[in-house]
Amino acid sequence: MGAPSTRLSERTGHAKRLFAGLPSSYDRMGAMLSFGQDPRWRRFMVSRVAVPAGGRVLDVATGTGMVAREVVRRTGACVVAVDQSEPMLARGREETERASMAGTIRFALGRAESLPFPGDAFDAVTFTYLLRYVDDPAATLRELARVLRPGGTLANLEFHVPVQPFWKAMWMAYTRGAMPAAGRLVSRAWYDVGVFLGRSVSDFYGRIPLDEQLEMWREAGIADVRARTMSLGGGVVIWGGKGGG
Repeated sequence: MGAPSTRLSERTGHAKRLFAGLPSSYDRMGAMLSFGQDPRWRRFMVSRVAVPAGGRVLDVATGTGMVAREVVRRTGACVVAVDQSEPMLARGREETERASMAGTIRFALGRAESLPFPGDAFDAVTFTYLLRYVDDPAATLRELARVLRPGGTLANLEFHVPVQPFWKAMWMAYTRGAMPAAGRLVSRAWYDVGVFLGRSVSDFYGRIPLDEQLEMWREAGIADVRARTMSLGGGVVIWGGKGGG
């Protein structure tokens, strides 16, 4: 079991503060600011996950539980949905009750860096927009792989920086200018997200290019790692199976 820790690093603490004011509008604004692509990306990620009948799935950085609910719709599995933000979890419980899924999704407070579960406990593990917010992405991947049973699927959704020059220029203009402006019209919290997001994504890929991320997955014990960029390069889904199954 991962070693418990209540101490938050500056990076993790900033993420927790950043999301505190977003839950009531998170699903709607995420879809709007991504031109409807975020929900599509989430559905595609879940489509990469194979779960046996009666299986258990862990959804980390669940936020308001959008991926967890999609897992239930697609596979019928039982889901444990983990996030470090109490307000996001509270919103997730509300949305899950509205969807009549409260009996199949259990929400729990926790951090990806130190999961409160034994090894090999889940048939699949999903996580969304996570590794930019942790201090040691490689160690976090190892922790996520630890709780995944051999043969199970690990799948991730993250933003990406387009490679093609024209679309990269459009992405830069949108994330540096239009997104903060749109956020300002909604709330100060969404303005802060708009200012932070593009720079956060650029910094992440500047530190850890996609090829290096895929190698981290392999070093964590995930075999046959695949990545598919989405929506002209604005997002990426990564998935693979834990060896030994």
